[in-house]
Amino acid sequence: MTISRREMIKVGLAAGAAVSIPSVLRAQTAPTDARTVRMVMGDLSIFDPILTTEIATVTHGLAIYDTLFALDSKFMPQPQMVGKWGVSEDKKLFTFELRDGLGWHDGTPVNAADCVASIRRWGHVDPGGQLIVARAKDIAKKDDKTFTIALKEPMGVLLDLLAKVAGPVPFMMREKDADRAATEQVTANIGSGPFKFSKALAKPGASFTYERNEKYVPRGEASDGLAGGKVVKVDRVIWEIIADQQTALAALQSGEIDYIESPSPDHYSIIESDPNLELQIPKSNQVFFMRMNCLQKPFDSVKARQAMLNLVDQEAVMRTTYPSEYIRTITSLFGNETLYSNDENTGWFKKGGDPEKAKQLLKEAGYAGEKVVILDPTDWGAANNMAQLLAATLRKVGVNAELAPSDWGGLVARRANKGSVENGGWSIFITSESDFARTDPVGNPTLSANGENGWYGWPKNDEYEALRAKWANVDTAERKALARRMQQEYWNFVGTVLLGEAVSPTASRKALTGLINMPDCTPMWNMQKS
Repeated sequence: MTISRREMIKVGLAAGAAVSIPSVLRAQTAPTDARTVRMVMGDLSIFDPILTTEIATVTHGLAIYDTLFALDSKFMPQPQMVGKWGVSEDKKLFTFELRDGLGWHDGTPVNAADCVASIRRWGHVDPGGQLIVARAKDIAKKDDKTFTIALKEPMGVLLDLLAKVAGPVPFMMREKDADRAATEQVTANIGSGPFKFSKALAKPGASFTYERNEKYVPRGEASDGLAGGKVVKVDRVIWEIIADQQTALAALQSGEIDYIESPSPDHYSIIESDPNLELQIPKSNQVFFMRMNCLQKPFDSVKARQAMLNLVDQEAVMRTTYPSEYIRTITSLFGNETLYSNDENTGWFKKGGDPEKAKQLLKEAGYAGEKVVILDPTDWGAANNMAQLLAATLRKVGVNAELAPSDWGGLVARRANKGSVENGGWSIFITSESDFARTDPVGNPTLSANGENGWYGWPKNDEYEALRAKWANVDTAERKALARRMQQEYWNFVGTVLLGEAVSPTASRKALTGLINMPDCTPMWNMQKS
């Protein structure tokens, strides 16, 4: 009988993982008390939420900063820092008044000038923010608590963009921080949110600590998604970075930690069988995709990118990490189960992939053996497994593929390099985002195609961009038709290659309750330990 890797892991762990695997926490501290929550999440290397789309940075931002509006559990924008707001009859002038009780962690009050500076800084880098700035006559302070956004034309998605959760998120910062260039990192970590970041207890690469902000005044409404009152029910949250999944599971079983953001799929059945643990199914599934460097050979050729679209066997890619019952294929740019999912121009999809078609397209692209460097994040099991399979698949069709292993932080730093692989650049990297994130082509940077001004990979297509620009001006029915036209164009120039979709649950101890289930982030308020 052949025993799979997954079955071997199950047997080994079931035999007593909690005692057989050394815990990195056991030597540092006793099990956590009821007022401290320990959460194992991805490495946090960028603290400025305007500089990146990283989910870790969004989660950090949600803890220490606040937003003008926030999405509720039905993904509708609701006032958060804003107490009152109004719009003129012609829909061109928005007036926002901040609610009472807002203060920065340094003791100074939040001012309308802080918000104006924050919106302008965010508007330099985020596609949705860029749209607001481009369509604004002015964004100005009216008095200490009031500011206005005057538009050249009506913009129905304004509040949705101010409430977006996909990075870069429009978190409000102090004016002196927001006055920095959008490319220059803000390092103060001083916000007005429900938690304070502890610089003294920060241990980069190991842990970060967030203390309850005793002076934070939550809204009076009940918590609802990211909206409503952000009531903090613990004194401290410790963000643990544990790369080894078996060590993390052992710590969860023993009670040394309370939560794992991304448990290994190999451990799902073990967690489900433990009476003290539970899996929480996410509100939105994860879409895995790869980006290609469209500025450098061979993927500066649309034929080479089309070759990748035809080559990928999505089921095989997803099975490198997830059990079959947790995966599905995906062909729509707008996700599998969204308002805008459609089947336009999806003839490229073939079960098992089409390596012969890929070979033909690579030949038409003039591929001449150039090195293809795949960034391989060894501390993210799913992407690591997928990168290795992708490299092997490329080699089978004659591509000179090479893996470049690093941790995720190293990948994030290297993917900003637009140069050739000989000059420290890259060819391919793999990432993921929620199905929900793909419903927002205006605010989601990964759905842009504006070349070097866009997201990593830098695809450029003017026809698609012209269609994307119309999104903010039309209603839901018109967007469905527009989505089909956008998808038709997108799969012609191939800015992204989809790898598949997975249900990716979190894991926690049952004693930890009140967790907020929203895509692409892990809010720290509302939870408590019994």
